[in-house]
Amino acid sequence: MSMEQVYKEAMEINLTDDMDQRREKARGFFEKLNHMELPEYFNWSVEILEGLHVKERGDQPALIWADMESGTERRFTYKEVAAEGNRCLNFLRKNGIMQGENMYMMIPIVPETWFATLACLKGGLINVPTATSMTVRELQFRFESYPPDSIVADESATEAIDKALKITGAAPKIKIVLGQADGWISYSELANESEAAEGAKIKKDDVLICFFTSGTTGLAKQVGHSATSYPVGHLSTAVMIGIRPGEVHHNLSAPGWAKWAWSSFFAPFNMGATVAGFHFTALDLDKYLAYVSKYKVSTFCAPPTAWRGFVGLDLGRFDLGALRSSVSAGEPLNPEVIQQWKKHTGTEVRDFYGQTESTAMIGNAPWAEGKMRFGSFGAPSFMYDVTLADNSGKEITKPEETGHIVVRLDGWRAIGLFTEYIGNPEKMSQVFVENFYFTGDRAYFDADGYWWFVGRADDVIKSSDYRVGPFEVESALIEHSAVAEAAVVGSPDPERYQLVKAFIILGPGYQPARELALEIFQHTIQILAKFKIPRIIEFVTEVPKTISGKIRRIELREQEIEKKQKNAGRAPNEYFYWDFPELSSRKKS
Repeated sequence: MSMEQVYKEAMEINLTDDMDQRREKARGFFEKLNHMELPEYFNWSVEILEGLHVKERGDQPALIWADMESGTERRFTYKEVAAEGNRCLNFLRKNGIMQGENMYMMIPIVPETWFATLACLKGGLINVPTATSMTVRELQFRFESYPPDSIVADESATEAIDKALKITGAAPKIKIVLGQADGWISYSELANESEAAEGAKIKKDDVLICFFTSGTTGLAKQVGHSATSYPVGHLSTAVMIGIRPGEVHHNLSAPGWAKWAWSSFFAPFNMGATVAGFHFTALDLDKYLAYVSKYKVSTFCAPPTAWRGFVGLDLGRFDLGALRSSVSAGEPLNPEVIQQWKKHTGTEVRDFYGQTESTAMIGNAPWAEGKMRFGSFGAPSFMYDVTLADNSGKEITKPEETGHIVVRLDGWRAIGLFTEYIGNPEKMSQVFVENFYFTGDRAYFDADGYWWFVGRADDVIKSSDYRVGPFEVESALIEHSAVAEAAVVGSPDPERYQLVKAFIILGPGYQPARELALEIFQHTIQILAKFKIPRIIEFVTEVPKTISGKIRRIELREQEIEKKQKNAGRAPNEYFYWDFPELSSRKKS
């Protein structure tokens, strides 16, 4: 089967309306793909974007971009997107950038993000997506680890980049800016380049993408993806979302992080869909849904924080009739949010799971809609041989037993799995153990095969002899009408090792108060097992997050450790379970 046939078959799967048939087609497709010998050389831009989509749907819209603040709109067909990518590649080559060298891309949601990514993929350059929020210190770490050969950046990022370059002594061959900056070449000069470019001869295992992970559990690592692991691997994501050729797909994620590459680039372009990208400085949820309505989005992917905000709006004001599929990724979504969204739109928010190191690995596929167990993040993708392992590396086969999420490697190595942690063999040896890849996340599955997320391996709270997953507690808290968002961590305790502590952001109209804390404690008693009930509640106005919306529990844990070491006492809006005589038990148990 040729690579073009592979993509055509995946597109045909998503066009199948009967969900039982779609599931079986997907099963058979990935069975073939998992054991197929991929060609030695593969250039996705040449063979799929141009060879398939430009050829068959060249005049179809590929990218619709809108600025939510100015109202500006730009549209590009598949033919035009390919031409713009070629112009960028030609300019890079003219300035001495060669195959195998890298390009840091530090730009926001603008069309040039797609063009620069295409240039790298076609030319065999290593794309290094970099969030626009990076500080000088964060850039310094990256430039010391992986010196830039070329940089494409937004005007607002040039000052921080130049400072980091000066500190590290890194000297890229070319610096291109969207706008104007001293010592930088304006992106506008690329318009003079030819819209045709020759594709590089790229081996299937050549690294083409280098992500610095978000550092949720420690220092950022360099995750290397190959010419096939993302371009081909994201067929699992495209099938999990259900993206169809010609339909409008939108993803609320910022460039610089893996989720943008997942759902704003590879998954929709793999399927010949139209991508809608909305630029904003501060997220206005009301205006955002208005844009989803205006551009008739069919498949919509957003992080949990956004879904929680959306269901707090008057959804009846938006025409979401074109919406066919709603998906969430980042952290498992609370059942109450899924129910509220379905009530107003008719679609269930289907949660799925993956990592920077992978593509969509576990999830509620389209054929799960109407059969989901709210709170479950679905079942393994047919691309991955996913199972659970205990701390000793032994496979777990019993339902309801929590273990490490691992990918088995002895049957086949999933195409979507990353190539390596660049320059970090020690970390590689920690996650690739015998026949398993350890994701660092923990979960369990029930007797019917539904998977349930517990949390990061190091997010699990150890209280006495019990282990408490933060998400389950957060899910219970969010069901209270006053709670807009919750983050749960373990707080050091001399008797129990850790106590379950909840940082709570209140919704509009609610203020921190003893009476409200009591009400929330009582609410959790009705839902959770005794050992899972929060023993400490602190009302806060925000919690630390990555740009993709994941809660940085590591910062909250470190904050608690430092607080206890300094004997800092209780915070102004901090309440302890045992201070309330109204509760049935006032002890730390």
